[in-house]
Amino acid sequence: MGKFTYENGVKVDFDDRTLAHLQVVIASKLRRSESFHFSWKDDASIGDGRTTVWVHPSASLVFKYYGSRPPKLNPAWLNALMFTANSGSGLYLVPEPAPSEQSAEARHLVDADA
Repeated sequence: MGKFTYENGVKVDFDDRTLAHLQVVIASKLRRSESFHFSWKDDASIGDGRTTVWVHPSASLVFKYYGSRPPKLNPAWLNALMFTANSGSGLYLVPEPAPSEQSAEARHLVDADA
C-alpha cells in the first residue's frame, strides 16, 4: 500500500500499482506546467466522502511506496487516467482497462518514466 501526500497535510493510501500510474500522469502534467484537480473517494474510516486537491507545479507532492519493486505500467490505464486529467473535472481514478494497443501518447508516458 502506497501513500500520496499533498502539501504535507492531505494523505491518502493507494495500492502501489495505482500510485505508480497516478505518479506518471501527475508528473506528465506538471512537466508541462499544467495545473488540474485531483479527486478521490475517501475511505469509510474518515467519513466516506470525496477529497479534491488543486495540483500545480509549485505543490509539494510525495509518492511513498511500500513495495520494493516498481510495478509494470499499463499504457491503456495511463491513457485513460490522462484523459480524465485533461478533462474539466480533472484527474480521478477509473478502472484499469485490459492492456490494448498502445497509443503513441501512452507509449511516450511509459518510456519517459521507465
